This record gives sequence, C-alpha cells and structure tokens, in this order.
Amino acid sequence: MLIDEVRHRLEAARQWSIDAGKIALRYFRQPQLAVEHKADGSPLTQADQAAEKFLREVILQRFPHDHILGEEYGDHQGTSDFRWILDPIDGTKSFICGVPFFGTMIGIEVAGQANIGAVYFPALDEGIYAATGCGAFTFVGNQVAPARVSPVDELSQAVVLTTSVESFEIRSALDNYLTLTRQAKFARTWGDVYGYLLVATGRADIMIDPLMNVWDAAPLLPIIAEAGGRFTDWRGNARIDGGDSIGSNGLLHNATLRFFAELPPHSAP
Repeated sequence: MLIDEVRHRLEAARQWSIDAGKIALRYFRQPQLAVEHKADGSPLTQADQAAEKFLREVILQRFPHDHILGEEYGDHQGTSDFRWILDPIDGTKSFICGVPFFGTMIGIEVAGQANIGAVYFPALDEGIYAATGCGAFTFVGNQVAPARVSPVDELSQAVVLTTSVESFEIRSALDNYLTLTRQAKFARTWGDVYGYLLVATGRADIMIDPLMNVWDAAPLLPIIAEAGGRFTDWRGNARIDGGDSIGSNGLLHNATLRFFAELPPHSAP
C-alpha cells in the first residue's frame, strides 16, 4: 500500500537526516575545513559533499527505483512515484562560521507532491519530521514531542524571521520587508532552515525568504503544514518551487502575504 511506502520513507528520511548530519558535524569548527565557491557564489565544503554522497548511497541501496535531486550532485532519474530532494547542509555560511544553526534537509515528493520532510540540526542534536496526514514531530536527543505552531494572531505580537535582510534588495522588496517588521513585535535573522524549525515549533511566528531553491523548501511544506501552519510562495501557493517562501503559524499568513503578493515572481533555480 502507498501509505506503507510513505511511512517507510519517512522513517528512513528521519534516520538518514541524522546520520548525514553527523557526517557533516565531523567537519564543524575544524580549522582545516576547505571552502570553495560554486558558480553562483555560494560556499561549498567537503562536509556538504560527504553528507550528500552518503544520502545518495543509502537511498539507492534501499529504494533503487526512486528519483533523487540533490543540491551538490544534481538529478538521478528513477522510475517510481517518489523523488528525494536533498540539501546536505542548509546554512553553509553558518556552518563555516562555526554557528550551530545549520541543518540536513530531506524532502520527498510523492507523485509530484511534497509530502514528506525531515530536518536534523547536528550541532544542536535537534530535529523535526513530518508526512502529510501523519503529523509533525520534533525531538531533542531522545525526547520526541508533537510539533505545533504558535497561537499568535496579531501581527503586533509576532516574531518575524528571515535569513538575510540584504537579499530583499535583489527582489526590490526591502521596503516591503521593513514595513512588515515595523508592525511586528520582533524581527531577527535566525535564518536558513533554523527559522522554519522555530516557526514549526511555536518559537517564532513568521519566516520569510525572497530567494529559495527547491532543495531549500522541499521538507518545509509538509513539516509546517502538519504542525498546523502554512508554507507558500509569496503569491500564496503551497509549493516548493516558487522561488520564494513564507512559513507561518497560519493565523498570520494572509496578513504577511499582503506585503509581498503584488511583487513579480522570482524564477526558482
């Protein structure tokens, strides 16, 4: 049955995000860490490469017919209805600076729909995972609990997060962002995937990014939705390939969208 196939992959994604994250952790805060730069200027380390190689190997061993798309090693065509989307280290800039807010991300599409997500933060030993219809769960060490978004329903009481304020300038959206944050309680740059973890666990209320790759977003839609929130692009579409994103507790989603919905869409890489 398909539900059994989903559950098997959810459990595998949860465990493999931990295993791959621990591979990345071996390189964390190591003085000999070498940093290269990709064509788009983003940083790349041996940790990114080693973690993704591991994930590809274990996926192909256990689910040889599944598709795989990874940030570092591209597309592997399969024949099943499942596609694994991998970001071995989201928050590489934090990683190379010795800041622990980086995570290993695994998303899985089922027949083209983002239905499974798992993220692990190895330097914090914290993670979150979900599948559509199965709930969202967070854990620290061996302690597991349901993940739930916050009940905040007033923008004036909201904690708003983003990865980089400067990135809004690329979208000509800096004024939009500043107008939003002036109406909020707090605005912080606890960004990359860590910000979405905070939303999904009720510690923040809105996370917004103007530039998103599909591997940055793939696990977030099912995780935030199953935690009771919403994850969309800036036009309100629940998708992972929109090129931008808003993750929220749901109660504040429409209020957030109105600051950005009129902007032209960004082409996702």
